[in-house]
Amino acid sequence: MIHVYTQEKQGKEWLRRYRGCSPVLACVLGFTETGLISGISAAGNTPQARQYTAIADAEFLFNGPQPQPQYPLPPLQAGASPVFISRAVVEALSLPIYLFNAGLPQIPSVPTINLGGTAAKCLSQGCALELATVKRLWEQGVYWGEQLARQSQEYIILGECVVGGTTTALAVLTGLGIAAAGKVNSSHPICNHEQKWALVQLGLQRAQLGDKIPLKDPLALIAAVGDPMQIAVAGMAIALSRSKGVLLAGGTQMLAVYALMQALAETFEISWQPEEVVVGTTRWVAEDPTGSTVELAQLIGRVPLLATELSFKNSRYPQLQVYEQGFVKEGVAAGGCCIAACLTQDWNQSQLLQTIEALLDRYSKAVSDEH
Repeated sequence: MIHVYTQEKQGKEWLRRYRGCSPVLACVLGFTETGLISGISAAGNTPQARQYTAIADAEFLFNGPQPQPQYPLPPLQAGASPVFISRAVVEALSLPIYLFNAGLPQIPSVPTINLGGTAAKCLSQGCALELATVKRLWEQGVYWGEQLARQSQEYIILGECVVGGTTTALAVLTGLGIAAAGKVNSSHPICNHEQKWALVQLGLQRAQLGDKIPLKDPLALIAAVGDPMQIAVAGMAIALSRSKGVLLAGGTQMLAVYALMQALAETFEISWQPEEVVVGTTRWVAEDPTGSTVELAQLIGRVPLLATELSFKNSRYPQLQVYEQGFVKEGVAAGGCCIAACLTQDWNQSQLLQTIEALLDRYSKAVSDEH
């Protein structure tokens, strides 16, 4: 149920090391005004709705189906949020959850740890975050990585929820000198590469960084064209890697975080344990024909890319079946949670699907009871 796409030996060794172990889930929420651009993301039907995607996902991840959520998920006919996948596994495995606010426009409705960040401006402006904010998020990330390392669990799943985050990921990868254009993913069935690339070029140009690639200062790069989640997760993962296993749960966004970790460690001579870190996603991301995730991982180098082989082809929910056509694909640590279910409980395809569908049954009932 878990496929290793790159750095096979290291990836399989990591899986062997943590088989049967129980994880903690930490999900870092952030926001970039890049996510408000028309057509940039399918994670929310309108720019207005996309302001609340991370907050609604966090509430559902923490609470599960509730009769009257403060921030409801989008209606099911718009497709099922990947948080259904994560929450189903969290419930079944009784995973401890930590939610971190790296920079959101509103305060979440569930308990979160505030990292003292801010929401990012659109990356096309070339001044997404204040440098002081980036440094604070880095320090807080390292601090909370050290705190999470004190948990008894053997490995940590680090997830994210940032609408528009694959575009900031492209910007950061490009700034680090990685030829990522045309290789990233999106929540759309056919990736909007041209739109993303135009924004990235504009942002780097306005930040006057276009002719300085690869950038020598990763913190300045995040301040110019990044988002608050990226630097916080990089800090957490570097600190955690010294004593725990780290599963960076996501696709393009977590590959960008891994590349950022490499750059930070090299630039500031920070010690970390790369062999303890893998990126884990869904098959829909890893095998997306309109992106090149595996090639991107190979360009970054040394990073094992794993994916759950979960399929929704035979789901009784059309909102899940559309994942097979390339809609949504990943988010809120969905792929990483499925990998954990296979590692910890040796779950197979039918167990995963049944558990996710049972949660959708409960959710549908809670929604219909409201009306």
